[in-house]
Amino acid sequence: MDIGLVLQTDPPARLLIDRMIRAERAGFSHGWTFDSCVLWQEPFVIYSRILAETERLTVGPMVTNPSTRTWEVTASLFATLNDMYGNRTVCGIGRGDSAMRVAGRRPATLDRLSQAMHAVKELAEGRTVEVDGTEMHLPWVGPGASLPIWMGAYGPKALALTGRQADGFILQLADPYLTEYMVKAVRKAAVEAGRDPSSVAICVAAPAYVTADDSPAALAHAREQCRWFGGMVGNHVADLVSHYGEHSDLVPDALTDYIKNRQGYDYSHHGRAGNPDTAFVPDGIVDRFCLIGPVETQRARLAELRSLGVDQFAVYAMHDAVEATIDAYGTDVIPHL
Repeated sequence: MDIGLVLQTDPPARLLIDRMIRAERAGFSHGWTFDSCVLWQEPFVIYSRILAETERLTVGPMVTNPSTRTWEVTASLFATLNDMYGNRTVCGIGRGDSAMRVAGRRPATLDRLSQAMHAVKELAEGRTVEVDGTEMHLPWVGPGASLPIWMGAYGPKALALTGRQADGFILQLADPYLTEYMVKAVRKAAVEAGRDPSSVAICVAAPAYVTADDSPAALAHAREQCRWFGGMVGNHVADLVSHYGEHSDLVPDALTDYIKNRQGYDYSHHGRAGNPDTAFVPDGIVDRFCLIGPVETQRARLAELRSLGVDQFAVYAMHDAVEATIDAYGTDVIPHL
């Protein structure tokens, strides 16, 4: 199982770059960032520096979207980085949550997302594609260019699209039951589309907070540092509930029940420890969705996720122990995987 690191592009960018260098030295395979340019700095500028100062790390957004940049711009960004540094990028993409909502726009439809994934991949790998009625290609893209497209999804239609089209599936939670449920849905759709289901990479992304022990005080602090994640996931869950209703046969209650006391969401606190809009998230959800506790506890959860077909666990490190988590994974987790 690969281990990735997910960070926000908060200034100073130098700190993020240094943390990605630290992660590569610790054995991490991927360096991911958010892509929401109203809330944080432009990630593609920073990717160039990360790639220049590392040797093996693969970088990409978790996740970009089809709407804040035109598709040929997105493709050109990835293709340029790959031309400069080798094929060391991956395009994580979704409908767009924070990036669109903070700008007063709605997330993209799944149909638009599907078209964007096709166009970005074709252009970034040097092929000709039609975009908005115009045939185009990037003539400077050389042979051998490669850009995997990994799609973030929760709902049944998005999971099906992932299985039909994407090179990888990003699931932003680490609950084993929901992981098994959603991986099965993705693989079923891949089979129905005539694809090899094992060709779709599976990435689970969630906060990890390593504690010295499993004392109540240590676990309570870790939960407070990671509770924001239940609120972030809750934005997507609220969309599903509004579309499918409560207790739908198409969406498991294990995903939706916890948002019943959700009151709203202010994106100015998005993805940050202490987010006041996530008080509705119970401890049980933090424990299910995140990895908290000593390294032995985390290794056991990761082994369970690996048995469900997970190829990569990406550590969200938006808390007060970023370097300590990187180092603990490098010393006590990655060698065991």
